[in-house]
Amino acid sequence: MGADHEGGVRRRPVRAVVYAACGVVLLAGCASMPDSGDLRDVESTPRQDTQVRVFAMPPAEGAQPWEIVQGFLEALTSDDPHYDTARKYLTPDAARHWRPEQSATVLADGPDIEPDGRPGGRANTGSRSYTLAGDSVATLDEHQAYAPADSPYSKKVRLALDAKTKQWRISGLPQGVVMGQSDFQRNYKSVNKYYFASNTSIGATGQPVAVADPVFVREGVDPMTQVVRSLISGPTTWLSSVVRSSFPTGAALRKGTASLTPDDQNKLTVPLNGKASHVGTVRCAEMATQLLFTLRDMAPVVDTVELRGADGRRLCDLGEGQAEHTTWDAAAKSPEYLYFLDDKHRVVRMAGHSGGTSAAPVPGALGEAGKELRSVAVSRDERTAAGVGIDGKSLYVASLSPGSPLGDPLVTSQGATEHDRLTTPSWDARGDLWVADRDPHRPRLLLLEQGRGEPVSVQTPELPGRIKDVRVAADGVRMALVVEKGDKQSLLVGRIERDERSAGHSVSVTELRSVTPELEQVTAISWAGDSRLVVAGQEHGGVLQMRYVQIDGSTPDGPAPAALSGVRAITASEDDQLPLVAYSEDGIVRLPSGAQWQKVVKEGSAPVYPG
Repeated sequence: MGADHEGGVRRRPVRAVVYAACGVVLLAGCASMPDSGDLRDVESTPRQDTQVRVFAMPPAEGAQPWEIVQGFLEALTSDDPHYDTARKYLTPDAARHWRPEQSATVLADGPDIEPDGRPGGRANTGSRSYTLAGDSVATLDEHQAYAPADSPYSKKVRLALDAKTKQWRISGLPQGVVMGQSDFQRNYKSVNKYYFASNTSIGATGQPVAVADPVFVREGVDPMTQVVRSLISGPTTWLSSVVRSSFPTGAALRKGTASLTPDDQNKLTVPLNGKASHVGTVRCAEMATQLLFTLRDMAPVVDTVELRGADGRRLCDLGEGQAEHTTWDAAAKSPEYLYFLDDKHRVVRMAGHSGGTSAAPVPGALGEAGKELRSVAVSRDERTAAGVGIDGKSLYVASLSPGSPLGDPLVTSQGATEHDRLTTPSWDARGDLWVADRDPHRPRLLLLEQGRGEPVSVQTPELPGRIKDVRVAADGVRMALVVEKGDKQSLLVGRIERDERSAGHSVSVTELRSVTPELEQVTAISWAGDSRLVVAGQEHGGVLQMRYVQIDGSTPDGPAPAALSGVRAITASEDDQLPLVAYSEDGIVRLPSGAQWQKVVKEGSAPVYPG
């Protein structure tokens, strides 16, 4: 490291330091540390399997100030549960006041360590300061919620020389942790916590609707216990006003609970404190449901949850099958059919899981009466469909039952051209229908409760342009909008707020946030999971591409969909066993898991799964 002296500006790409054999990254089966060989610097450590742990190195005796800063930054990327090794780089006072869990800042390439002036030849100077600098790409807040960022990062770090030990230690530093993007991807994983929609229920029994709330947990530090603690503590700030938790205020794991692990029957026992020890049977079942839904994609697998009170008494237990019957969850409701428009612009359908290419007109006016449409949406229960006429002016709603009439349009646009009229409609789980009118003289986002009656004009106070496309989440509390301003489009996700106490039932979409800031053109979108969207679009000067994005703006693990040219529309189901389906220059095509795009029909358009 001869070039990395105190007077220089060093790029530190936040890397894991490994020995050639076992080293600070300890591999399963590695019996001992090597007694010879050099250290290697690894630019970025790939995502490891569950048998790999990354350990931090404590400060070396007599380490120079810049080595202390670099060692501290390295320690932040380890699997040390409480950052105990990182604290060894701090003075006792700084260690007491540092809160690493308060936030995480993700930089594109890791922080530069820039010295703030030279010591001027004063060898005994007892203080130093450095600036950590870089380009922020994301942040995590105290609730572990992710948010994209695009801003310079610059924070001061101060060091002091201990008069007794003659060792340098960090005496002042920013709260939280900071690391490069590659180390963040290795250290953290995205997990959906589950809550219940505050103002949405299904059916006469009032079945609650599950809502996903994505957060990031440290993958190598007992992620199951982390996410359970996070779930019990409550939803993220962005979602908190539209969801509820069945865990009482003040509920927590019982004091002294270090780690949660399912037994050999895949049952997880969760000991709770006194605040959660006196809930009723229904509420306890909802608490267990939240836990089961949250833990279903984690390893090891959890099939049953048992909740216990502060005195060790069993409160309730619940199996996965019971949870799916007590709570409405989009991922568990596999649609029966795929729908699209045939060459006569009628609504047709084919079995969603069949893999065949045979389609038949839907029962009722939209399939039998010969009304030409340009887009369609089918309700979540697959009993009703909404269609926009081929000129884009009129929205019709009709039952999917034989002989049902078409009726008059429920919404009519006065836009002068097809481009300035109605968007493709979208249904939520409670049976409400959403559509936007693109008339530049009267742009509106509209809600038809239960798909009928007088449309409600939805307030969109933060809308930065005109709506091009609308997709409401099944839960009815989140909405994806493609918004157009000039020749650029952006994909935004907003929170749906309903004030049912006000006159006229006020509805608004608020706190819009961009989830694909790098895209300038967005061609097509669809929900593709409880907290995931599939998007077709283009970056500046780029080619059309398809990708998955989380609603918080992060990129989910796994490959992007296979490339497809000429995409005009796309649809996916929350059930990940169903193929992605698109309308392209080749007609209707589908993408089964692990396969390439396959042609369904040449003459067809506007494919949709229910929703």
